[in-house]
Amino acid sequence: MTRDLGSLFDQLFDPDHIVVVGASADPAKWGNAVALQALRGSDRHTISLVNRRGGEVLGRQVATSVDQLDRPVDLAVIAVPERGFEEAVDGVLAQGARAIVAITAGLGESGAEGQARQDALIRRVRDAGAVLVGPNCLGLVDNHTATYLSSNTFRPGGVALLSQSGNLAIEVDRLFGDRGLGISRFVSLGNQADVGLVELIEACAADEHTEAIAVYVEDVRDGRGFVQAAAAAVEAGTPVVVLAAGASTAGARGAHSHTGSLTSDAAVVAAACRAAGVTQVRTPRALADVLMSLRQRAQPRGRRVAVLTDGGGHGVIACDVLEAVGLEVAALEPATQSALSEALWSRSSVTNPVDLAGAGEMDPQSYARAFAALQQADDVDAILLTGYFGGYSGGEDGLIGLGPAECAAAKQLGVDAAGRKPVAVQSMFPESPACRILAEGGVPVFAAVEDAAAALAAAAVDPRSASMLAMPAPAPPITAVDYTSARAALAAAGVPFVAAREIHSAAELHEAAQELRPPYVLKALGLLHKSDAGGVVVGLPDRAALYLAYAQLSVGLAPPAFSVEEVADLGGGVELIVGARWDARFGPTVLVGLGGTATEVLGDVQVALGPVDPLEAERMLRRLRAAALFDEHRGRPALAVSSAARAVAAVSWFAAAHSEVAELEINPLLVTPSGAVGLDARIVPR
Repeated sequence: MTRDLGSLFDQLFDPDHIVVVGASADPAKWGNAVALQALRGSDRHTISLVNRRGGEVLGRQVATSVDQLDRPVDLAVIAVPERGFEEAVDGVLAQGARAIVAITAGLGESGAEGQARQDALIRRVRDAGAVLVGPNCLGLVDNHTATYLSSNTFRPGGVALLSQSGNLAIEVDRLFGDRGLGISRFVSLGNQADVGLVELIEACAADEHTEAIAVYVEDVRDGRGFVQAAAAAVEAGTPVVVLAAGASTAGARGAHSHTGSLTSDAAVVAAACRAAGVTQVRTPRALADVLMSLRQRAQPRGRRVAVLTDGGGHGVIACDVLEAVGLEVAALEPATQSALSEALWSRSSVTNPVDLAGAGEMDPQSYARAFAALQQADDVDAILLTGYFGGYSGGEDGLIGLGPAECAAAKQLGVDAAGRKPVAVQSMFPESPACRILAEGGVPVFAAVEDAAAALAAAAVDPRSASMLAMPAPAPPITAVDYTSARAALAAAGVPFVAAREIHSAAELHEAAQELRPPYVLKALGLLHKSDAGGVVVGLPDRAALYLAYAQLSVGLAPPAFSVEEVADLGGGVELIVGARWDARFGPTVLVGLGGTATEVLGDVQVALGPVDPLEAERMLRRLRAAALFDEHRGRPALAVSSAARAVAAVSWFAAAHSEVAELEINPLLVTPSGAVGLDARIVPR
């Protein structure tokens, strides 16, 4: 049966008739907690309780079976022991249920047998035209439709919380409450046996009561679907913030190449978030902080931050912390400095950081005047106010006489901040009256400057630059993956290589020496890492040296074949690694970084979801820590970065068209002022 997910989600989040199967009078059981919460919504929904023992639960008469109910079931919550779970699901489907929330555990997460049972059950759910959340989940809540189908309550608000962990969702709810945030919808993902993260992002983005989406996930099963759904939500004006845990521990994987060992799960998840235009965070606290900051709805224009303070130490530390998270604290333009000078007294510093130098004590309104000048400045993209603000009206050292003036300044600052540039305030007195005024006006206030800086860095992400290109049509599968075939396949895809010839005998060696120009490179083929095994000899000046190296490697390594190649001009060039790997969740991923034999030691790499175009490939190159090597310096001309970008893009498109290839790499790709050329290639089949 074809399922209309839109109408099914209406049943999921706002059903007429809710049935709790497994309702219990025992407060220690899930069936009791879920029934208690469900009954909170009885003014909007009809609530029925079912337990095979019958009797009374929470003052309500209990049916012993769903077929005793006098009306069809819209949504069923299943909180029964695992041995009775499948029977319970079949029973509610027979009574017309089109949405099921499965609290019960012990299926797909318990092993192969449980997975098989779960798969068979989901087929029956889908055949019935229904949807199922879970199993093995904490439930579901919609605070605006009074659909309370979890064991816990969640503060109402505008953030949809989709979490693979129930306990972490409870912690996030507490963190939200401390920051004036609340939850529109909560869905515990559980096993995602049927309804998954992708569909729920789409449903929450379409919800009129949801202003932002928070995601905690340990396993993004449909990686590219996640990117598409999240990108659509962001583009429609609903920010998405993701806390992905467990991504730093790569699964057991045989690293057959440098690419396999360098492209970690964490790097791929980060690339997916970047492609979707979503903000990725590392901790629950950061999740709450970033969402608090994003409430400003300020459109980021760049990464230039002005620091405003009334204490030199706070200003200097803020500059260090901001630059550490990738933001810029540049000197202000003369026009901006002039406007600040008119707003402050002569002792104030107006370069950046902007230090009131005691003016705040004399006149708290100087904060508001300086802030207004920075809001008007064309050379400022965001503002960080740090230090003592709030201390004039609160704290043990509060200057009570200045409290009213500081509170008035806070009100003005909040008005000037509304919807313009991203703003963050770090105060020694975050609970002071002035800071409460700021927070109530939508200005995020932090106790720690590092939290404020991280929130500004998140707000500086411009989702309009995000993209994920469509996959190409599959190409005819690659059947030969030896070194020479790999070079030929990648060359046909658009990657230039130095001239080379594969040889199998001394006679073929003589022919190759006549065809190619010295100096030569001789490579012993059939080895996993040729250089590490001593199978690569570079810079052979003439034929005699080539013949001698051939004789020595033939005796020492006895390879099945050799490659004779011309030597690339290494002068003034930089060696890169360009690789691709097929990820089970996200499909093709492409990697670029500093190459050569020290690739894994340096670890200077960038990863993106493939395929990428040359423009995105160049962005990847420019994000490398060593990107300054590409530019003119010490009399050496700039390198042909655009040529390298075209090679990276070509590799990504090749990988995207060949799902039968597990990994591939060009290491090194030599980039010089005149172009880019591959010096080695490897393809690893699935």
